[in-house]
Amino acid sequence: MSQITPHSGAIPRTAAVIPAAGQGLRLGGGTPKALRELGGTPILVHAVRAMACARSVSLVVVVAPADGVGKTRSLLEEHPPPPGVTQLVVPGGTTRQESVRLGLAALPEDVEVVLVHDAARPLVPVATVDAVVDAVRGGAPAVVPALPVTDTVKQIAPPAAPGEPEPVVGTPDRALLRAVQTPQGFDHATLAAAHAAHAAGDDATDCAGLVERQGVPVVLVPGHEEAFKITRPLDLVLAEAVLARRRPAP
Repeated sequence: MSQITPHSGAIPRTAAVIPAAGQGLRLGGGTPKALRELGGTPILVHAVRAMACARSVSLVVVVAPADGVGKTRSLLEEHPPPPGVTQLVVPGGTTRQESVRLGLAALPEDVEVVLVHDAARPLVPVATVDAVVDAVRGGAPAVVPALPVTDTVKQIAPPAAPGEPEPVVGTPDRALLRAVQTPQGFDHATLAAAHAAHAAGDDATDCAGLVERQGVPVVLVPGHEEAFKITRPLDLVLAEAVLARRRPAP
């Protein structure tokens, strides 16, 4: 399994893969989450911009629903990337893991660093994106931005019956826990090998989990509170507030 050599001379080419093939209807309204508007612009466009504006990214691959490739491509054409950055839309699969794999398959061979970013994290700061890439370029095969866990976490056992109270079996030390975010960054060959080693039905909640199963070390860099995931209506309200705070004063 290849790995980027630290300070190897030429700057490795970096691409971002954004899986956006899911419906994500928990926000309500019947519109896929990635197409819901945030500050008058679809959430997906914000996520693509977050990747494209990073100094390191030269290609953004959006993995769209199989029946929505044309619509997604037209949407992104209305919001062109900065000079020097290419946008590509490819059809996705039925799971996140399959969609990421299809996005990886679309990458040119000269891409050495790959970011995998949730479309539902549209407000991740550019500095966080660059920090992840810098860590991969520095020699780490897998890098994840993360934040300390502030709530106490309980481990439970399955309840006796559906709807019954859940029995607590342990309280992990939260000082040793982290809440992970995206973009997650990888050496291209490392991530491709991890996806190739796991069946499509063996879906993982994140790419770092697949890499961990291969015995490859994963390291964390500081995440950012504004890189939260938009999942429910209240998250959208918070995102609107963050966006409003970012706008320059009149």
